[in-house]
Amino acid sequence: MAEASAKPDHQRPELPDFWDKRFQSGVMPWDAGAVPTDLQAYLRQQGPGQARRVLVPGCGSAHEAAFLDQLGWSVVALDFSAAAVETARRNLGDWGGTLVQEDFFAHSPASPYALVYERAFLCALPRKLWAGYGERMMRLLAPGGHLAGYYFFGDDLKGPPFAIDRPQLDALLTPYFDLVADDAVADSIPAFAGRERWLVWRRR
Repeated sequence: MAEASAKPDHQRPELPDFWDKRFQSGVMPWDAGAVPTDLQAYLRQQGPGQARRVLVPGCGSAHEAAFLDQLGWSVVALDFSAAAVETARRNLGDWGGTLVQEDFFAHSPASPYALVYERAFLCALPRKLWAGYGERMMRLLAPGGHLAGYYFFGDDLKGPPFAIDRPQLDALLTPYFDLVADDAVADSIPAFAGRERWLVWRRR
């Protein structure tokens, strides 16, 4: 029997049950409870959303999705955990975006996005799922669109969060994207402090 299959579903981060248990128990050390400053600065540079389409995969509590909606972006917030979606629904209230419970790798929008916002999503994925990350992001974005957000670096094997090293991330993304911004992060939450960077990738 495979090692992964011997674990109960709530101990397997590739399954919704793992995240359901954490949202239901309130154990969410990845949740900053606010909109990070790098995202705010990036969005100021982009100007008003003007209904440009943005995807927030693994939206969790959806603080950033709410902020994007307030700035006029056409937001799709996505999570495969029912408990996460319920938490997001309570936080979002009466908003103008779309909240869906769906697997990121099965998401197939009618038209491509101008922006995908990454925060604690790749590092929530077990490494066996990383191979499809770059191509999926490429297919979700329009040419010239941005994959922007925070990436958690390191060489430790345990997780989540699952750290990635820079050559691994480059291997996932450089076939499809050009790196246009790479900055240190000043307001990391304790779970990510000193180990994440704000990156913006442009889809070719």
